[in-house]
Amino acid sequence: MGRQRADAQEGGRAAVDQDLEHHYSHLAETYDATWGHRPDYLDWMEAQISSRLELRPGDWIADIGAGTGLFLRRLLEYATEETPLVCVDPSQPMLDRLPADPRLFPVRARAEDLARGALNDDRTLPRDAFNAIVIKEAVHHFSDLSGTLAGLAGHLVPGGRILIVTLPPKIDYPLFRRALARFADNQPDPEDIETALRDAGLEARTSYAEFPVSVDRDHWLHLVQGRWMSVLSSFSDAELADGLDEIAETAEPRRDGRLEFPDRFAFIEGRAPIAGRAPIAGGAGTADR
Repeated sequence: MGRQRADAQEGGRAAVDQDLEHHYSHLAETYDATWGHRPDYLDWMEAQISSRLELRPGDWIADIGAGTGLFLRRLLEYATEETPLVCVDPSQPMLDRLPADPRLFPVRARAEDLARGALNDDRTLPRDAFNAIVIKEAVHHFSDLSGTLAGLAGHLVPGGRILIVTLPPKIDYPLFRRALARFADNQPDPEDIETALRDAGLEARTSYAEFPVSVDRDHWLHLVQGRWMSVLSSFSDAELADGLDEIAETAEPRRDGRLEFPDRFAFIEGRAPIAGRAPIAGGAGTADR
């Protein structure tokens, strides 16, 4: 029975991976354009990430869920051809759209693969020697949150940092009710992520920051129709059509037709301890809420 259960779990995980691969393969061609109307958001998010990592030129950095590389510009400043930025993503179509830059090192893999040190890549990687690991809006895809984060923590040098950027379960997006509820059900709580980092032996803290979104209502409906959030891929065409009707009825744009709402992110930081060094500011478990 144990073997059957394990096979069933593995089969379920394979199905989830296949669904995600299909979702991001579908998005790959239009993903960058999705954010094209928000260059100020890209700048803001890049600054939020880089300011928390305390990077130095030549640091080994891994970006898990790197996608097409939209948020890599400021991280790339610290990469070199000898210490390239390791871009980990399970979607080959996404990785194929990375800039052609020798300072980028694309690896098709899941976070779980890197955590276990089981990458199907013959090239030399900095085993157990990352100065920084970034995970932006990908942690909700982890099949084993605690185990994966513990494995990733084991790949940090002393003083190395891990930064997880994620949305809290409750978001204020103008989506339909079933999508908001399903998102909340599947999104890990930042407090649980912080606890997992501490259980992995890291000093940890959580802070929050908001970016004010202003988007044309019709463009927003187009994004939802294109299933730009992974949760939207779990709805059938008919369910999504009903959801779009609900948004059209309930979302209240400004007089100029634009929707406004806050995009609130949790930034969970973990640092591998160094003997004799004080904990990161705020101390383990401190949250700015």
